[in-house]
Amino acid sequence: MNQKIKQEMDDEAKARREQFLAAIAAELPPIVFRNWHKWRDVLPMVPRTVANDDSRGEGPKEKVFLGRNAGYPKAAFIEYLRQRIHFTEGKN
Repeated sequence: MNQKIKQEMDDEAKARREQFLAAIAAELPPIVFRNWHKWRDVLPMVPRTVANDDSRGEGPKEKVFLGRNAGYPKAAFIEYLRQRIHFTEGKN
């Protein structure tokens, strides 16, 4: 019985995660540069966090440079966010 409840909770968390990511993906440009002026309006993290993860090899799998500005293709960035999102149960 507990396994069934846990599976239902996991499925619900996955559905919420995908809904959240779909809303973010709708707002992102094809390449998300770290100096993008709408970054803090759309994304729930600061660009430096992504840069730090990138330097440790834990960031998005693809990177694009335009001059000195680093950016990430939308699909790679969404996959990176998918790995970082987790939900916890609230205390009621």
